[in-house]
Amino acid sequence: MESVGSINPSKLSPKDLLWRILWDKEKCRLCGRCTAVCPVQALDLGVQRKRVVNIALGITETPSNVYGIFHGIRQKTDLSHLCVGCGMCELVCPNRAILVVRNEEMDKARFHINEGGNPRRRGGRRNNPASLLDAIKFTRISMLTDPALDAGRHEFEVRTLLGRLIPAEDMMKITREGGYLPPVREIYPLMIGSMSLGALSPNMWEGLQMGVAYLNEEMKMPVVICSGEGGCPPKLLRSRFLRYLILQIASGYFGWDEILRALPEIKEDPCAIEIKYGQGAKPGDGGLLMWHKVNQMIAAIRGVPMGISLPSPPTHQTKYSIEEAVAKMIQSMSMAWDFRVPVYPKISGSTTTLAVLNNLVRNPYAGGLAIDGEDGGTGAAYNVSMDSMGHPIASNIRDAYLNLVKMGKQNELPLFAGGGVGKNGNLAANALALIMLGASGIQIGKYIMQAAAGCVGSETDRCNVCNLGICPKGITSQDPRLYRRLNPDDVAQRVVDIFLSFDQELKKIIAPLGRSTSLPIGMSDALGISDEAAARRLSISYVV
Repeated sequence: MESVGSINPSKLSPKDLLWRILWDKEKCRLCGRCTAVCPVQALDLGVQRKRVVNIALGITETPSNVYGIFHGIRQKTDLSHLCVGCGMCELVCPNRAILVVRNEEMDKARFHINEGGNPRRRGGRRNNPASLLDAIKFTRISMLTDPALDAGRHEFEVRTLLGRLIPAEDMMKITREGGYLPPVREIYPLMIGSMSLGALSPNMWEGLQMGVAYLNEEMKMPVVICSGEGGCPPKLLRSRFLRYLILQIASGYFGWDEILRALPEIKEDPCAIEIKYGQGAKPGDGGLLMWHKVNQMIAAIRGVPMGISLPSPPTHQTKYSIEEAVAKMIQSMSMAWDFRVPVYPKISGSTTTLAVLNNLVRNPYAGGLAIDGEDGGTGAAYNVSMDSMGHPIASNIRDAYLNLVKMGKQNELPLFAGGGVGKNGNLAANALALIMLGASGIQIGKYIMQAAAGCVGSETDRCNVCNLGICPKGITSQDPRLYRRLNPDDVAQRVVDIFLSFDQELKKIIAPLGRSTSLPIGMSDALGISDEAAARRLSISYVV
């Protein structure tokens, strides 16, 4: 009896995979571009065997099999080379001979992935498309009661302040008698949040820095960007462009040896120092840069061996209370820069936000508070952390602002919000909604990755391999074969376009409010929502 072959329990066919690659033999010219560009090596290019049944013409003759060979493309079905649906093979194919489609049945692939105990591979976007911010409407439109402004002809002061603001009478007293005057920076309300050199590719990081520098020096828009954990290149530390950068110090302290050594040679103070205690992607857990991304340059900047994973502790290991962390970390960072630079902490959104805020209000060296909501993050976070932990940013920032109002400090300690802002494309509307709920500024990260560099990740799990270092666009990869696909000049141009279009849209919304030409921080009476529970929770109008 002939053997019919063996099938092991984990054997899959292309129909069992999440993404299926369709190949047209007639159109293909076997150029090999699709196999070269695939980030997960899901395609084989080689000699294949094909069986053709030879049907006999006579009645007595039995059909026979004829075997031939041809050169073509074949999709791999092993779990280590599963197609992620990025579509890069479609983009580079000159004859449109290849197509990536989503399978209707992918239960087997999902079962085998979960069986291996691997975390869900996600990155470009979170998989929950719902957003409370998108449901908020601007309901106060001034026409006859208050004069509405013309967004095209009036001058708007779209600026906010980073740093501790003290009352006018106290400032006059300090000026007259002498004393500590907290440093303050005037910045644009839309900030590029913390994405480190390591998490992003060198070309992506360079493009962001170039775009921010152009906005500041040519367009006169004081846009700032945060370095993320991991320090920054020595050349940038010693340049005048440091003034547009917020240096982040996190629980891993990566890259800070290089920064401290460069202090005597630094020509410009950074915009601010951000002390990271938590992030929205994984509240209560530390960051992680996988070994795939720790190349020679990253290892040198961070002061670690090459090719090892770099986990950060969940908290700063030498601080065991809010009071101790606020007092020691903020004051020590202020002293390191001779009290010339604003210092503020960044925390993940949670119900403990108000406890942190109350301690910051009592500390004269605290320059603000950044809150990262549950929708933030593209990095190596587990599914359970991203989906089941954290606090929505809208209600968290509202609680913090109303708490400042009760203490009469709403104009003294600025709040900065982030996490899911603009994830459905409504960047200006989402940002202004948070500002009118009480935020002084907005931090964005994923939106910039998607819009400035052409991220192909989607809500249907397309691509989303940011944390694995194989980004097909070269946005989050440290592999030179991948990140050389990304032109820093193009990234810089798109960053400029994003901020200019955001500025125009923001003014279009502010103008009809009829209050002033400045940023409407805390102007919640102009907001409405059709969800009664959300309206009651946010203390805004319920409209139907």
